[in-house]
Amino acid sequence: MHAHISAIEYYLPEVVLTNSDLQKEFTDYDFSNFESKVGIKKRHIVREEETALDIALRACEKLFKRVNKDDIDYLLFCTQSPDYLLPTSACILQDKLKLKKEIGAFDFNLGCSGYTYGLSLAKALIVSNQARNVLLVTSETYSKYIHPKDRSNRSIFGDASSATIISISETDDIGDFCFGTNGSGFDKLIIKNGGARNKFDKLAREIEFGTDNIYTDNHLYMNGPEVFNFTTDVIPEFVNKLLMKNKIELEQIDQYIFHQANKFMLNFLRQKLGIQTDKFYIDIAEVGNTVCNTIPIALKEYSKKVKMNTYQKVMLVGFGVGLSWCGGLIKINNPL
Repeated sequence: MHAHISAIEYYLPEVVLTNSDLQKEFTDYDFSNFESKVGIKKRHIVREEETALDIALRACEKLFKRVNKDDIDYLLFCTQSPDYLLPTSACILQDKLKLKKEIGAFDFNLGCSGYTYGLSLAKALIVSNQARNVLLVTSETYSKYIHPKDRSNRSIFGDASSATIISISETDDIGDFCFGTNGSGFDKLIIKNGGARNKFDKLAREIEFGTDNIYTDNHLYMNGPEVFNFTTDVIPEFVNKLLMKNKIELEQIDQYIFHQANKFMLNFLRQKLGIQTDKFYIDIAEVGNTVCNTIPIALKEYSKKVKMNTYQKVMLVGFGVGLSWCGGLIKINNPL
């Protein structure tokens, strides 16, 4: 019993925040240099009243225009922007989508490694005969957590959602996964207040870091240099481990799709690994870093170039908040 990815759709919020828009707010910063180095031109942002659940619903509705929702027997929802502390957003999404009640559904809280973790979970449910068609949903609205004066994070992050169907298959199109966790780096990308340990603080003081960057402990904080160091130290060795586990050579992979963090980091990783430019996917200019959505968006766009019945071996690698990382090998033979 095997599994494969049969369809992907994604949704981008209607509000667009361009570099020109940000330039008007942060007049002393060179956004033309940022665009050249980081590779982001614009990002999509949810409206104040929109939530991760709302845009997740939009992605699923797009998917169900070509997939029969009655076939779904398990729902996985990856988000760090839940509508409520409880209940789980997956249960609410089941009702809003009018999926049958005889299904499993749960949330899992992961960021940039979330999609690959979700694929591994979906595969496990299928090969263990617990499900035949799994709906994997990712949705993130980091914009709600970023301080208005935090130029760095507002420049990098965008909101988005995706919906993927993983189905039972006669062919082994989802290979083996590897995982990594280093919780000692939990504070490198964090929102300190709002949970059970530190309540939301209406009087939280503003903290300045770097140039044009202000946040409070109620807001998203990212130590960019430390996250970069973690990624460039861990991921090259991890990719080699992943290749070994799947018994394949680096040159045999048709395309590498990593979490689309930023162009500078991705090119650094590509060069360190010795991967050809045409085999390494980078395309974040129009959407920015959409956290757990970057890989499904990139995979959907890349798959449009795949000729029918021509198998492509694609390595997917996610990494980020946690600190957490995960990767796997998949095969696709048609547009998703």
